[in-house]
Amino acid sequence: MKQRLASLSLDLDNKWSYLKTQGLESWQSLPSYFDLVVPRILGLLARRDLTMTCFVVGQDAVLPKNHEPLSAIVAAGHEIGNHSFLHEPWLHEYTPTQLRDDFDRSEAAIGKLAGYRPIGFRGPGFSLSAGVLSELSRRGYAYDASTFPTFIGPLARAYFFARSPLSGGQLDSRRKLYGSLRDGLRSLRAYDWKGFDHPLLEIPVTTFPLVRSPIHLTYLVYLSRWSEPLAMAYLQSALRACRWSGVAPSFLLHPTDFLGGDEEPDLSFFPGMDINANRKLAFVERVLDCLQRGYDCVPLRDHAEAVLGCPIELRTADHQHAESPHVEVAPRAEALV
Repeated sequence: MKQRLASLSLDLDNKWSYLKTQGLESWQSLPSYFDLVVPRILGLLARRDLTMTCFVVGQDAVLPKNHEPLSAIVAAGHEIGNHSFLHEPWLHEYTPTQLRDDFDRSEAAIGKLAGYRPIGFRGPGFSLSAGVLSELSRRGYAYDASTFPTFIGPLARAYFFARSPLSGGQLDSRRKLYGSLRDGLRSLRAYDWKGFDHPLLEIPVTTFPLVRSPIHLTYLVYLSRWSEPLAMAYLQSALRACRWSGVAPSFLLHPTDFLGGDEEPDLSFFPGMDINANRKLAFVERVLDCLQRGYDCVPLRDHAEAVLGCPIELRTADHQHAESPHVEVAPRAEALV
């Protein structure tokens, strides 16, 4: 086993969730690309002997048309995490009652799919609040993975607004989409949230140390539009900076990283969806080659266990959320600011 560890996670956002965030009414029919993209992702990971964490949206888990591809993810041994029920990036504005309802529904749906209740959570659009963290702790989650320590959140939000038909109240509900400048000051290393009844570990999505620019796969794909060698050199520099600063990378993927604009023209507004499938998939292979050469790539549960120094037991699907899994507090603590 290599000395260095990196975790892989996939936000399994479906086609409808992107259309919904964009404000397009076509989302309401819940269109899906799972039949196309899930077998493609699973095949690529199987060839590389990789497993990862897949954050599943509860709404997708309850739809019969998605049962086959989602069950295939479980059967392949990938960890299943909670990505909320409705995939609304304004989750941080939910009331406590709305949060409880969303978690009740998502945990029931995902638990039935996976056979266990998720122990990890990532908010849609990196949405996070003290209320969300409190609910995670109360329900006994072992880790959250919603923080995205970057300074470019406002720029990403401006890009989104410029390409969106939203107006009025719809824009207002998305006013904190992708976070604020001060998010770039958050730690890149895993830490324990303080002030809650049960231990809750935070595993941030890794960004380039010091400069805090993104290094997740969608961003690399976007850079590759101009130069694939430059995008790869950027990734390699970021990974060297992670090693120098003692950061174990938590690397984020999205389904659109495995889909070409020629396959999903409805998503032309999304970064990197002007690249055809063959070119994009070849680039994804290069990125994974780079990661696997330098790291043991594991799911987030394994990453959390390495930080905590103890195993994290999965909860059965009928587990009561008032109990917490047996974990130890991580060495660092940080408050939500």
